[in-house]
Amino acid sequence: MSDAAEVTGATKRPAGRIDSDFAPLKIGSMVVGWAIVAGLGLVVLMRLVAWDSVEPFIVLNALSLIVYLPAWVVAIGSAIARKWLLALAALAIVIAQVVFVAPEFLAASQVPSWARHAETLKVFDANIDKSFQFEAGYDRAIEQDRPDLVTLEEFTPGALEGMAASGLLGEFPYRCVAPHSGATGFLVASRLPLTGCQIETVLLDGQPTPYMVDATLSTPAGRVTLRLVHTLAPLPSYWREWSAALAAVDGSTRSSNNSRMLMIGDFNATWGNAGFSALVHSGLTDGAAARGDAIDMTWPNGAVVPTFVRIDHVLTGSQLAVTKIATGSGFGSDHRYLLATVAVRP
Repeated sequence: MSDAAEVTGATKRPAGRIDSDFAPLKIGSMVVGWAIVAGLGLVVLMRLVAWDSVEPFIVLNALSLIVYLPAWVVAIGSAIARKWLLALAALAIVIAQVVFVAPEFLAASQVPSWARHAETLKVFDANIDKSFQFEAGYDRAIEQDRPDLVTLEEFTPGALEGMAASGLLGEFPYRCVAPHSGATGFLVASRLPLTGCQIETVLLDGQPTPYMVDATLSTPAGRVTLRLVHTLAPLPSYWREWSAALAAVDGSTRSSNNSRMLMIGDFNATWGNAGFSALVHSGLTDGAAARGDAIDMTWPNGAVVPTFVRIDHVLTGSQLAVTKIATGSGFGSDHRYLLATVAVRP
């Protein structure tokens, strides 16, 4: 009995020794936790005092749904460890994120009653990523879904040739075609009459750079103002042009009757960006958010990195409503495409 007691006692380690063994881990965890809180606190501060005025905070604002998630881990972990000051600091970041992203989720609503019996317009929109040919997958998707309106961004001369060769272009007699070998090409192709097509531009390195197509679409329920948008990505080299383009889109929306407006495209922006937030507060409704699909992301489209941000949108004025919206895997593109059904009030 005494021998057993001696063996057992020999295996015990003093509590102080155990604590000292874990001390570096505890200190390291605290340092990492405070670094996360300090970094994300700066992102919150810049959002409050200089919203989308400085890079790289523009990109971080666009990622508001995910960029603050480490603060949740810190808040929970520090609360478990009873590090209350760190837990409270991380909780402040969590609360800020909830406040920032809540409007997008609270925008979910029922389809308006009038829309259930209204004329509808089916829209197919895709950023085809400067394709030098029109991918056969898009041909098949368009033939299967039979949209009334096809809108494409980053539309190149090669894509135009491929689309024409497939015979698909002939199914859309009304077209606004502005191909470009870079990322600024557009196509609007419609089964319904399309008039007044204009290309809007901003200056980039002193050169006019297209960011929007403006046209009028004639539907059985009346005319609709159509705008196809593709802003430059808000990268350091041309985030000012991105900001100017979004401001111009918002200005043109506010200066016209936007109640019968259909705005589509790759905005390279989310609800976390000031320019896009202005659009959804100027009388336009984000179709995906309204239908409760705020997390149906559109970029990037690939197998390596999960799709984690929604920068492609369908917006409508008060006399239009998205009744259905979904994304599909892009073909040779880093964007998923959008397929939406839009009701038009007579």
